[in-house]
Amino acid sequence: MITSFSATFRSSSKPVCSLTGCSTAFLIACSLLLAGTSASAQSNPGPQMGLARTQLTAGMHRLDVQLAQTPEQRQIGLMWRKDMPVHEGMLFVFEQATTQCFWMRNTLIPLTAAFVEEDGTIVNLADMQPQSDDSHCSSKPVRFVLEMNQGWFAKRQVKPGAKLGGTLFSKRPS
Repeated sequence: MITSFSATFRSSSKPVCSLTGCSTAFLIACSLLLAGTSASAQSNPGPQMGLARTQLTAGMHRLDVQLAQTPEQRQIGLMWRKDMPVHEGMLFVFEQATTQCFWMRNTLIPLTAAFVEEDGTIVNLADMQPQSDDSHCSSKPVRFVLEMNQGWFAKRQVKPGAKLGGTLFSKRPS
């Protein structure tokens, strides 16, 4: 991850860095920059509400979901949301199927993550607690992760193996 870093150094007659050594402040600044801190997600403390949306189905249930499609959108996800309507959620869209792991840093509402294959089949579900850095991973490679209010899937008896419908999900060859 590339993040932006800015620092202000006091001007002096001595060089900040020479070929034989650098100041402590310069070394710290370089270390932070190279470490790829998650400052970009932390610097925008507000929910992202303007993302593209799509409609999905889970059996007879219709869902209106925001699409997190870019690395920055996926990193922010549902952070800072204080609530979410019952039939709304967020679908994280990845370029290719890989094992996906999610946490709940800066996420204020309890969520359930459905790890979803390319054809819309739910692989596994994970209940996630607010403000937690605990990792919740897909049990196999997936291309999508759907986050809904915690309990949404259980109340509707939508379980692993169920298939979501929507234009984003491709048909598997027979």
